[in-house]
This record gives sequence, C-alpha cells and structure tokens, in this order.
Amino acid sequence: MPYDLSDPVTLPCGLVLANRLAKAAMSERLADAAGSPVTGHETLYRTWGQGGAALLISGHVIIDDRHRAEPGNVVVEDDRHLDALRRWADAAHDGEAHLWMQVNHPGRQAPRIVDRQPVAPSAVQLDLAPGVFATPRALDHEEVEEIIERFAATALVAERAGFRGVQIHAAHGYLISQFLSPRTNQRDDAWGGDDERRRAFLVAIVRSVRGAVGRNFAVGVKLNSADFQRGGFSEEASMAVVATLDREGVDLIEVSGGTYEAAAMFRESHPGDPRTAAREAFFIDYAARVRRYTTVPIMLTGGFRSHAGMDGALDDGATDLIGLARPLALEPDLPARLLRGDSAAAREVRLRSGWKKLDALVQGSWYQLQIARLAAGKPTDPGLSRVRALWHAAFQRPASGRGTNAND
Repeated sequence: MPYDLSDPVTLPCGLVLANRLAKAAMSERLADAAGSPVTGHETLYRTWGQGGAALLISGHVIIDDRHRAEPGNVVVEDDRHLDALRRWADAAHDGEAHLWMQVNHPGRQAPRIVDRQPVAPSAVQLDLAPGVFATPRALDHEEVEEIIERFAATALVAERAGFRGVQIHAAHGYLISQFLSPRTNQRDDAWGGDDERRRAFLVAIVRSVRGAVGRNFAVGVKLNSADFQRGGFSEEASMAVVATLDREGVDLIEVSGGTYEAAAMFRESHPGDPRTAAREAFFIDYAARVRRYTTVPIMLTGGFRSHAGMDGALDDGATDLIGLARPLALEPDLPARLLRGDSAAAREVRLRSGWKKLDALVQGSWYQLQIARLAAGKPTDPGLSRVRALWHAAFQRPASGRGTNAND
C-alpha cells in the first residue's frame, strides 16, 4: 500500500509518529567535559522539534565514559546528568516530534586523542589514517556481558529522562557493527565464529534493553545493509540479522551502510543529477529486498533530497519512514516545507573537491559548523566556504581521519 509523507506511523510498541519524516542521527559534539548535554542541545533540538519531522534521533550517546567516539559526545552511564537530559528531551518535545536517544559504543573506531586503548571483538586495527587510531584490545567474555548491561542501563536513563525511545547503533563500523563483521570479529566463542554467533551480541543487547524499559518505550536498531568491504558484513548476513530482529520486539529498523574505512553513508546526493534522480536513496534496493524478512517498520536513510524521491520510496513499499540527516543540518524546517508542498527538494549543496581523502573531512566539518550555528541560536550559512570548513577540521577539532561524523 503506498503511503504519503503526511501519513502517521504506528510502531509495534504503540507509539504513533505523526508523519513519515525522521531526523536521522548526526553527532552534535556539544557536550561538556563531563559528557553532559548543554543548553546548545536544547536550542538545537527545539529548532528541529519544531521543524516538522515526526521523529528525531539524537547523535550517538556513549554508554561508557572510558570509550568515547570523539570530543563533545554525551555520555550516559547512570543518572548523574538526568536533569540536563530532561531539559534536552523537553526542548525537543516542544513541537510534535518524538525524541529518541541513539546509544552507542565506538569499539575500535575512536581516535587516540579520546581513547588510547580502544576495545573490540578482536585486535584488528582500523585501516585508516596511520597513527590516528590505536590497535584495539580484544574483549573478554565478562567484558562483553558488562557492555550488554551498559546498553540497558543507558536506555533506562533515557526513559526516565523523557525520551520516547532509543536506537541501538549497530551500523557504520562501531562496536556492534564490528561484532557482526567477520573482518573485525575473528573470535571463536559465544560471540563469534559464524554468522549466528556474530549476531549474538546485538541480540543480547536488544533483549537486555527491551527487558529494562517499559512496554510503550520504543526500541529501534540502526543496521548496515553491508559494510562494502571485502570479507566484511554482507547483504546476506544483514538480511539474516533483520529476520532475527523481527522476533525480538524491535519497533523500527533503520537501514544505512558503510564504515569509516568504506564511508558509503557520506556520499553526496544531487536530486538534479539524472544518474541518481530515479532512485536517489543510497540503500533503497536493499531495503526493498529485506521487506520479505520482517514486518517491523523500516526507516531508510542516506541520499534522500527530493520530495519525488521520497514519494517513490514510499510508493514502492521500500520504506515506512524517510530518514534525513545532513539536509536538516542546513534546513531544519525542511520537513515542514515538504509536508506543506512549499519545497520540492532540499537545497543543493556541492562540496566535493575531487580528492576523496579530503572530501569526507571537508563535508563532515561543513555540516558540523552548521549544527554549531543552530545550537548557538544562529541561522545556518549556505555560503560557508569549503576552505573554512577545512580550516575548522584541521585546527579547531581533533582529526579523526574522516572529519566529523555528520551522519551517525
């Protein structure tokens, strides 16, 4: 059955989203040194909350203060930041939107400047930016179980703070994604050795989180369609994970793809380009195929820019929700304008230099600067130069090898 962008969505937990548009996760990098949300989070999410999207997913919130992904991450281990978290959630709920907390552990995908001894399923170093990332230490069984408990503890705090749900980050090369991939998970125990054991970590986290929170609190998962690396997490393995999640009480599965080493999620999308106009979403073919493995609502993120492209994905039945990330860093009210029919597409942004190794750094920092402006209560700046973005990435923020993570 084809859907319209303005149609509501009822999730399995009973939560009703007012329309089919969602703000996908983007790392805000605004937290104070203790990992607490600040007034900038409130300003930013109040703006997004009034921008028309039915669902807002936060940038990744770290479950263990010993292992941050980047400077400025919010860290939630217990109730110590509860009042600030409540103010953040209340600000986002000024409009009709529902705010979910994306919960994450970076594993090996954290630069030395924030984690000198990262952990991972196996001691496989990130093949990127030599010297920036340390070789991870392989987790032992007890540590794996502790991390599972940490995901549940963070989800419970999110519920107490007034968030309407959590999204478990199992994509983009972070820790859960590392467990899913045979390239980074070389274990032969309860947590690795074949596809079923490699997905056991994610299944255990979902069960732990679902058991910790209330029945009407949403639990979603962000999952790669594939890692796009030889010997990595494949589409076939991803579909098997989706089939498993279908039985685990999940409310929403967001489809994305790529890792820092193969950053498919950071490509530019141009709705006016005839090569991409017909199917502008990056992972739509996978989303259409995975439908036969689940009845859980699907959210598709990556590449959407035009009303026509979004309508096409909904009409094809490839997705239930349209995830928008970078367009909302520049145009926070784009969902409202799309729903009213005032806009046909997101504003065109072209930042590619032709140098692949430079592009991710420039693009990530350009959008991060737009987020910083919104958090400060300022309008975005479409004319912001690539040179300024590169200067900001090189001198104002510690380099991570991929620039700032503008689509978690």
